[in-house]
Amino acid sequence: MSLNQSTIDALRQLPAPIGLNFIDNKAVAAASGDEMPVISPIDGKQLTVLAASDGEDMNRAVAAARRSFEAGHWSRMAPAERKKILLTWADLIDRNALEIAVLGVRDNGTDIRMALKGEPQSAAATIRFYAEAIDKRNGEITPTREDVLSLIHREPVGVVGVIIPWNFPLMIGSWKWAPALAAGNSVVVKPSEEASLSVLRVIELAAEAGMPSGVLNAVNGRGSIVGEALGLHMDVDVLAFTGSGGVGRRLLNYSARSNMKRVYLELGGKSPNLVFADAPDIERAAKETAASIFRNNGQVCVAASRLAVERSIYKDFMEIVRTEALAMKIGDPLSLAFTTGALANAAQLAKTGAAVTRAAEQGAVVYYGGHQLHAEGGGFYHEPTILTSVTADMDIVQQEIFGPVLAARPFDSEDEAVAIANETVFGLSSVLWTRDLSRAHRVSSRIKSGVVQINCYSGADITTPLGGVRQSGNGSDRSLHAFEKYENLKAKWIQL
Repeated sequence: MSLNQSTIDALRQLPAPIGLNFIDNKAVAAASGDEMPVISPIDGKQLTVLAASDGEDMNRAVAAARRSFEAGHWSRMAPAERKKILLTWADLIDRNALEIAVLGVRDNGTDIRMALKGEPQSAAATIRFYAEAIDKRNGEITPTREDVLSLIHREPVGVVGVIIPWNFPLMIGSWKWAPALAAGNSVVVKPSEEASLSVLRVIELAAEAGMPSGVLNAVNGRGSIVGEALGLHMDVDVLAFTGSGGVGRRLLNYSARSNMKRVYLELGGKSPNLVFADAPDIERAAKETAASIFRNNGQVCVAASRLAVERSIYKDFMEIVRTEALAMKIGDPLSLAFTTGALANAAQLAKTGAAVTRAAEQGAVVYYGGHQLHAEGGGFYHEPTILTSVTADMDIVQQEIFGPVLAARPFDSEDEAVAIANETVFGLSSVLWTRDLSRAHRVSSRIKSGVVQINCYSGADITTPLGGVRQSGNGSDRSLHAFEKYENLKAKWIQL
């Protein structure tokens, strides 16, 4: 889809919808009538209001999901029929993609080019992937003695709670709700209060596509209220979450305090990027290094925020990365004149600034950037920032910032590079650049992360699982393996 500035501007002028809940295929206000403001990161002004829901709203949504599941209108629907509805839904998302993308940008500040591809278009493609898989997955007959028939069935778990973040809410949301729905579950989504509007629009389109009432619901509000209500709910069977480690720990606690629901967590990371002197293309590696941390202002779960470069090429490599950062144009995410938009909210802007200040206090050198931009306009913008002379004990190395801040240093040996890669508690993603195939195998095996990208950054697609180890979480989004989170195996042992 080609982008036209006048079309974008026209969509920008449309009144932003009120962020209502969506329960039983109906848009409804919070039971209390309470609302909360939605602040646009583009200019810091109020865009609209969002339902400020509470436990009563969550109870209604979960009850609707349970009723729909037990009724079987979706859970026992023929897989081929579920596929038709999901494919129609994907078509509707594509048909309305630009409108959805612009609405999402007004809500969370992602550059419109990235938002269009990474949000509605990505969500539609993900829904199609899981829809097409529904009627191609067989059960099993196990090898037993002649007088026994042993069957293994896959069954939907029941009600799935999905809690999604404000960065790429449609992309990440679809990684969870698409396989959950394809497997036959009913779903309750809790969008981030910082990015709900595009999610609500997409969920409304599911009803338009023919999704039965109660199968897909959304409840808006503060995570401390409705997120807790979802996590503690006794009638939720599985909880899937992407977000911070602190919230992830609370969700595990909620599971233990309630019905021991399965909890799958993707908790972000502090991903390493190791560049050896024999990288096949040094200039490309440097350009992708800049993209790996500065695209979407570093608000990417797999952002390669820790850079380690072999000392013999370190100085030249860093200059290319600096040149790439200098070339970035930070500003209005709905203007095609800029390459990068805003941070999602005021808290992220403040966190980024504080992280740079703290790094300098601990001895890091600001090699490039380090400042807020366009403060006079009220929006939440920050320069791409490169820090050097960093050490393992610095906060900037150990803590996820989720901002456009790169921590860089040289290394002298393969063992040192691996030690740098593994020096944090995280283990989501990593990047490795080398021409040596043996080294690629050795180092990738020693790095503690769920994903290792070799001689590229972010090249994996929906066919490849994304999941973390250590304190980056458990379970996998993407690929056919995602079904495993939302299904139970039932064994039937039949005496003949």
